[in-house]
Amino acid sequence: MIEAALSRCVARFMPGATGVTGAAMLSGGASQETWRFDIVHPDGAIGAILRRAPKGYGAAPGRAAGLDNEAALMQLAYEAGVPSPRVLHQLTPDDELGTGFIMQRIEGETIARKILRDADFADVRPHLARQLGGIAAGIHGVARDKLPTSLREMSATKEIAELTREYRSFGWPRPVFELALRWLAEHDPGPPAEVTLVHGDFRHGNLIIGRDGVRAVLDWELAHTGDPMEDLGWICVNSWRFGEIDKPVGGFGAREDLFAGYEAAGRKVDPARVMFWEVMGTLRWGVMCCGMMQRFREAPDHSMERAMIGRRASETEIDLLRLLVPRGAA
Repeated sequence: MIEAALSRCVARFMPGATGVTGAAMLSGGASQETWRFDIVHPDGAIGAILRRAPKGYGAAPGRAAGLDNEAALMQLAYEAGVPSPRVLHQLTPDDELGTGFIMQRIEGETIARKILRDADFADVRPHLARQLGGIAAGIHGVARDKLPTSLREMSATKEIAELTREYRSFGWPRPVFELALRWLAEHDPGPPAEVTLVHGDFRHGNLIIGRDGVRAVLDWELAHTGDPMEDLGWICVNSWRFGEIDKPVGGFGAREDLFAGYEAAGRKVDPARVMFWEVMGTLRWGVMCCGMMQRFREAPDHSMERAMIGRRASETEIDLLRLLVPRGAA
C-alpha cells in the first residue's frame, strides 16, 4: 500500500520517475517512521528515504523541532557543505503519506560498535574526531537568518530548569542527580558569546560513516538555537563511547582533535563551556533513561527496549561521579 502511494508521489515531484521498488521500514527511531526504497528512473535507480510521523502522531512534542523544520535544516546544512542528505521532497496532503519528507539515501554504517571495532574502519577512526569538529563548525556556521522562525531557543539556564522539572516528576530520588543539578546551577556559564544553530543530538547513531569518514549527519529532531558548545559536549558524553572510555569523542578520538578540527574551520572553542555541557548531557541522558523506565512501568506494552534503556540510568550516575568527583579530588 505504501509503495503505491510512494509511486504516485515521486511521479509528481520528480520528472521521469515512474514509481518505486523495495519499500521497507527500517528499525530504529523512537518517534518517527523511516522507510527505505528505490525510485525507478530512466537514468537509473535513485536511493531514497522517507521519514514521516506515525499515523495518529500529533504536533511535535516537547523538544522536537518538527518534521518540517527537520527537512528545512537538513537542506540548509546540505547547501552549506555539511555532510547531509539532500531533501528531495516535503510531503503535501495530496501525497496521502502523512507528514514528513523524502531525502536522498546515503550508504554507510551507523552502528557504533561496528565503527569502533570493525577492521573496515581502522584507517579512518583516528581521523574522525577532527573531522567531526569541522562538521560541527559547519553546522554552527549556518546563517541564523535562514533558520526556521519556529525553531526554539535554549539556554543553559532553561535546560537546567527543564531537567529539574522532568527529573522531579518521576518521584524517584537519586542523590547523584541531585549533586549534578546543584553543580550545574552553580556553574551556569550564562549566555554564550554567539547563539547558533545547534544540532542537539550530535553523536553515534545519527552519523553515517564509511571508510572515507563521515558521510552524513542525520536526525535533526532536537535541533534548536543556543550555545554551540552544547554539540561538542554531547559527542563527549561517556554513553556514546561504547566502552572506549579513554577516547572521549565517540570512543574514537581525543577532545584535542575535536577542538582542533573545530578551530581549523574558523570557530572558537571554549573548553570550560564544553565541560559544562558534557555534564549537562550526561545528566540529560540519565533523566531520559529514567523516563524510559517510567514509560516501561506505566505503558500497557511493557517494551523490553524501554526497560533496557531505563536501567542505564545507573551508568550515568557513575559517569557523573567521574566528572564531578574524580579520584584523588579533595
